[in-house]
Amino acid sequence: MHFTTSTVVVGLLAVAASGVSAVPAKRRPDKGHTSRRVELGPRPEYLINNMDEGPLKDKLALCLEKKVYTTHFSIGHRGGGCLQFPEETMQSLVAGTRMGAGIQECDLAFTSDRELVCRHDQCDLHTTTNIVATTLGAKCTTPFEPASDGKAATAKCCTSDITLAEFKSLCGKMDGYNASATTPEDFLHGTPNWRTDLYSTCATVLSHKEFIQYVDSQGLQFTTELKQPRVPMPFQGNYTTQMYEQQVVDEYVEAGINPSRVWLQSFVFEDVAYWLKHAPEFGRQAILLDQSGDPPTSTVEKAAANLTFYKDAGVKIVAPPLPYLVSVDADGEYVPSIYATKAKELGLDIITWSLERSGPLAQAVARNDYYYSTITNGTHRDGDMYKLVDVLAQDVGVKGIFSDWSATVTFYANCMRLF
Repeated sequence: MHFTTSTVVVGLLAVAASGVSAVPAKRRPDKGHTSRRVELGPRPEYLINNMDEGPLKDKLALCLEKKVYTTHFSIGHRGGGCLQFPEETMQSLVAGTRMGAGIQECDLAFTSDRELVCRHDQCDLHTTTNIVATTLGAKCTTPFEPASDGKAATAKCCTSDITLAEFKSLCGKMDGYNASATTPEDFLHGTPNWRTDLYSTCATVLSHKEFIQYVDSQGLQFTTELKQPRVPMPFQGNYTTQMYEQQVVDEYVEAGINPSRVWLQSFVFEDVAYWLKHAPEFGRQAILLDQSGDPPTSTVEKAAANLTFYKDAGVKIVAPPLPYLVSVDADGEYVPSIYATKAKELGLDIITWSLERSGPLAQAVARNDYYYSTITNGTHRDGDMYKLVDVLAQDVGVKGIFSDWSATVTFYANCMRLF
């Protein structure tokens, strides 16, 4: 069954009512908070119980029974419910909102008829939807090919391969695939064992306009990331990058959204520069996502050296990944990095990503997970998650944290009164 948007919202609101840390949230008009009751479930308490003994654990434990409010410090990454709900879908969006995310994300791609949709990558439909097991699979850039003779199964399916109507006929699923699959149906499997397929039962994929409508109805703020096109531009000969950059702005304007509620994002400096020049009311709080220090071609130190250029160009907010901002000292304690120190010296605001992306932290460290690559020597247990969040908030001074499970950040922000 493919749910309609209204059915999903009503059904998931009923399911979400089982969280154990639920308390009524009051509307705070000065902050634009939703009046929806925030429910955190058991994870924050689990993380606190797993922490090393000390003042931070004691302080967080005292907050477990306090009232919880929606907070802009908590940003729903791909909706904010991706540990259990398919990313970039209505289900993830509703779950993250229920867990108090005050800013919600839609990563943006375009269809063959140039409509904007929420996808983390323009060409991820083969791992995040059921497309290869539908008749639309024949339209994929690379249709499904089974595993054989020691070669892995493959497929590559892009939003630009299909129309908006065709995209809306798909079911969202947990990101993953089965490399040994011999049939399209088998290819759909492959969810990491620390996530779940319990709610992966034909999740509702979203257009950007649907995303705007839902987030606006909840009184929240928006962050839309313009994903880099995976097809040659101009697309179809005349759809330019500049048209793509402008289209996201136009959809917010057409929906009557005040630019102060919108935080556009891009990894591409030229996108942010376009908004600064051509849509300054949106550009003034556009976020430059910065991954320029990734190995093997660069370092975090080199990325920090670029910050002066961004500042001089008018960028006000940078968003590097977690490992750019925190390192460990000689005692194995988390401390601000060179990048974090430089950004603060320049007066740049900082947002970071993505908490709860890595599964159990002991496993993440063992496989040298990207998000913990600079702090492996100081990370030993799941409870270290809150030690990391505390350093990011109190020492680095980030303005918000993207998370795949919004309750974790929402709880911390409420305890520390970061609204």
